[in-house]
Amino acid sequence: MPSARSRVVRSLIVERLIRRVATPDGRTIDEYRRRQESLAKHQILPRGTRVEPVSVEGLRAEFVRAKDVSLSDARTILYFHGGGYIAGSCSTHRDLATRISAACGMRALVVEYRLAPEHKYPAAFEDGLRAFRWLRERGVAPDQMVVGGDSAGGGLALATLLALRDGGEQLPKAVFLLSPWLSQVLDGESYETRAEFDLLIDKDFAGVCAEAFLSGTETDPRELVLFEKDLHGLPSLLVQVGEDEILLSDSLRLVENARAAGVETQLDVWTGMWHVFQAYAVILPEAKQAIAAIGSFVKEKLGEAKQRG
Repeated sequence: MPSARSRVVRSLIVERLIRRVATPDGRTIDEYRRRQESLAKHQILPRGTRVEPVSVEGLRAEFVRAKDVSLSDARTILYFHGGGYIAGSCSTHRDLATRISAACGMRALVVEYRLAPEHKYPAAFEDGLRAFRWLRERGVAPDQMVVGGDSAGGGLALATLLALRDGGEQLPKAVFLLSPWLSQVLDGESYETRAEFDLLIDKDFAGVCAEAFLSGTETDPRELVLFEKDLHGLPSLLVQVGEDEILLSDSLRLVENARAAGVETQLDVWTGMWHVFQAYAVILPEAKQAIAAIGSFVKEKLGEAKQRG
C-alpha cells in the first residue's frame, strides 16, 4: 500500500504542479525543454555533492559524486537521462544521479546525448556507444561499470548493451532500468489500462516523442521494439516500474523475454507509483527505498566481480 506521504506528494505536488508544468499540452518541444530546465533549477542537491563537467567527444556530460564517494574510485555508473528522446539534460537529472551515486557508492557519468527532432534516430543510440567507449578509453574496465537510465534513457541503456554485445565487446556487470520506454510502437496493454492513473505521461505524449524520434527516417518502428530483441548474453538486469504507469506492460514483457533468454533479472513493481517516481526521493519514502534497492543490486553485482577477480 502506498505511504501516506506518497498520497500527499501525488495529490499536491505531482498532479497539481509537476504535471501542469512538465507536460507538453500543445507547447512546442522548445517550450517543453525550457519548462523542464526551469523545474531543475529548484533542485537542492544533497550536501557534499561534487559535479565535474566533462566533454564526451563533444557531448556535454558530467561526473556526479555523492559526498562519500572517493575521487580516486574509478568505478562508474554510465547513466542516461530520460525525456522521451526530446528533452532532459545533466541539470534535470543531477539530483537523481547524486542519490544513485550515494546508494551505489560510486560516481555517475550523465551524458547529454543528442535529442530529437534535431537529431533523429540513430543519433542517441550512437551517443550511448560513444559514451561507453569513452569511459573504456580512459581506463574504466567494463567490470568496473554499471549502465542505467530512466524512461527513454532506460531504452537507450538497453540499446547500448545490445549493440555492445552484437559487436563482441565486453559488457558491464549490471544494468538497471527505471520506468524504461522500450518501444515507439505504442501498443502495450497498460497504455489503456493505466491511462487514468499515470500522472506524468500519456499515449499522446509518447506519440509526440516517437514522431520526433523517427519521423522522416526509413526506420520501421517495429525494428526498435527493444523487448522483442534477442536478449541473450546481457548482464544482470534490474527493472523498477510503477504500478500506475502506462509503460508497465512494456517492462513486464522485457522481464519475461529476458528471463526466457537466460538473463538474471529482478523486477520491482512499486504499488501506487508513477513514472520515474525515484526522482522524488527528496520527499518520497518509496523513492528512497527504490534507490536503496538499486544500490544493493549494484553492490552485489560488482562485489561478485571483485570476488571472481
